[in-house]
Amino acid sequence: MAFATRHFVHAASSDAATAAAKKLLIKHVTIIGGGLMGAGIAQVAAASGHTVVLVDQSDEILKKSTKGIEESLKRVTKKKFADKPEAGAEFIKKTLKNLTTSTDAASVVHSTDLVIEAIVENLEVKNQLFKSLDKFAPEHTIFASNTSSLQITKMANATTRQDRFGGLHFFNPVPMMKLVEVIKTPMTSQKTFESLVDFSKAVGKSPVSCKDTPGFIVNRLLVPYMMEAVRLFERGDASKEDIDVAMKLGAGYPMGPFELLDYVGLDTSKYIIDGWHSLEPNNPLFAPSPLLNKLVEEKKLGKKTGEGFYKYK
Repeated sequence: MAFATRHFVHAASSDAATAAAKKLLIKHVTIIGGGLMGAGIAQVAAASGHTVVLVDQSDEILKKSTKGIEESLKRVTKKKFADKPEAGAEFIKKTLKNLTTSTDAASVVHSTDLVIEAIVENLEVKNQLFKSLDKFAPEHTIFASNTSSLQITKMANATTRQDRFGGLHFFNPVPMMKLVEVIKTPMTSQKTFESLVDFSKAVGKSPVSCKDTPGFIVNRLLVPYMMEAVRLFERGDASKEDIDVAMKLGAGYPMGPFELLDYVGLDTSKYIIDGWHSLEPNNPLFAPSPLLNKLVEEKKLGKKTGEGFYKYK
């Protein structure tokens, strides 16, 4: 700072005001999408004392989400309050008291500090949602997407609050996984970024920071690794079983790449790699796989359909 000495007192007070204005203390959170990810985020936010509204298209979906949250909380309390069942029951009661549901996003965002989107991985659908909510949310409200593969910048550009827009990528299952990737676009303000980092810590997670690059950190490394395993198998260099065993015993991974692909869903993996390939068609790491495409075409999507690279009963 290049202030003259005679302005020292004024500068000090200005610095204090600037520091106070740096971050938004997030108290009220609106989560759009009552699926596994949205419900998980709602659970950890409510459990950490935030006022949470979970939004989806129907009361039926929201009832299922709430039931799933209650069951998850019971599992958490069995471990966390093993010797104190009464404290566990109070924890569940208090958490659920912080959580409400709604089918009307526009009516609830007017009083929220943070909107987290956790809906289908479709850029057009997400953009339509953010564009709509941008009209109803207060000026201070931060928007964030839980996307694992789409560009945050493109979503931010659908709104008038590019500086108050970032990524908050949680991992499944949210109550168990400690990581959150906080994504900063070229337009995201430092105040917004720091507010999102603070929120991540407040819900008990360990935030890491990344620019708006395809896949962020984890998936940028993980998806090409899984695709290279498929290519290794396609070439006949090794069996999928041996590749899985090698990575589990040699690299210490809890699952092999083919087991992980089946767990994630082959359709999801194909969607991600196809999206990245369209962005960078000359990048060999993002090259599509004929075998993966064939399995998806045959509806062999992994564990959720009973067959992928492996068969499941």
